[in-house]
Amino acid sequence: MLLDKLLEIENKYDDLNRLLSDPDVFSVHTEFLKYSREHSGLQPVVEKIREYKKLLSDIGNTEELLSLGDSDIKELAQDELEELKKRKPELENELKLLLLPVDPRDEKSVIIEIRAGTGGDEASLFAANLFRMYTKYAESRKWKIEIISMSATGLGGIKEIIASIQGRGAYSRLKYESGVHRVQRVPATEASGRVHTSAATVAVLPEAEEVDVKIDEKDLRVDTFCASGPGGQGVNTTYSAVRIVHVPTGLIVQCQDERSQIKNKDKAMKVLRSRLYELELNRKDKERAQQRKSQVGSGDRSERIRTYNFPQNRVSDHRTGVTLYKLEQLLEGQLDEIIDGLITFYNAERLKEL
Repeated sequence: MLLDKLLEIENKYDDLNRLLSDPDVFSVHTEFLKYSREHSGLQPVVEKIREYKKLLSDIGNTEELLSLGDSDIKELAQDELEELKKRKPELENELKLLLLPVDPRDEKSVIIEIRAGTGGDEASLFAANLFRMYTKYAESRKWKIEIISMSATGLGGIKEIIASIQGRGAYSRLKYESGVHRVQRVPATEASGRVHTSAATVAVLPEAEEVDVKIDEKDLRVDTFCASGPGGQGVNTTYSAVRIVHVPTGLIVQCQDERSQIKNKDKAMKVLRSRLYELELNRKDKERAQQRKSQVGSGDRSERIRTYNFPQNRVSDHRTGVTLYKLEQLLEGQLDEIIDGLITFYNAERLKEL
């Protein structure tokens, strides 16, 4: 069954090669672009398929040598056959992973929302730590980060922050960060040195474009008001802040960070589109979950996903069961090890489902 599927993909790839060399297709830009993207997406799969077919051929040839060769050749052939057969299940697993349906959102940029949870000022300080961690990680991957709105506290903490992280594949790396992040540490204000537990929630939304979500202007109520907080006379005395209410869903988004009302409205619309996109995707996910009786990687924000324990320099991810004694490095944005582990874990869960 696996071989039939692989041959089907290889034949499709060969058909695309023929189409891309057809002058009639080449002359129609949209057609050529569509086939080029499809060809590019199949190329790594086909390369792995051909590696697998060669392996099967090598196994067959080596088994034939074993049945015909003399004792010296048989000994060498037996060693080689064992190595080849050891590689076979590894290669089959790699192929199955490549055959998993691709999440069309994976290449998208993201809107990240971080909110202080239980724990008062300490939770706000932890929310600021998390935002710095994701900022450092974005910088390490050459992604652009832009604050859309922020509510800060006087102690350097953050009650709530919404930011855009622009970069190819940002969603594929950050989508498993949604949920409750818990911190255990001694607050700076705690005289007795007792460890407190606080929390912050993180939501990672794929950034939706206008083609992903159609918003009817008549469904929107747009209010303008004077911005509050620091910013000087230009911000605080003009009606530059924007609040948008999406009447059918009751979603409310506001932005006041820019001096320009137009820029604030654009940023607010970006967040609104992403939230509406997430609502629709969640609805579809629930429908699919009911059909297949389980749901992998839902990104439920109410789920406690990770604990950061400062006294022990420990970070524990509650989904994979992985514990790392690298808290300082993680907070400096060195997240690849924990994110790679999550991707491997959820791919394995998807393979089980299949």
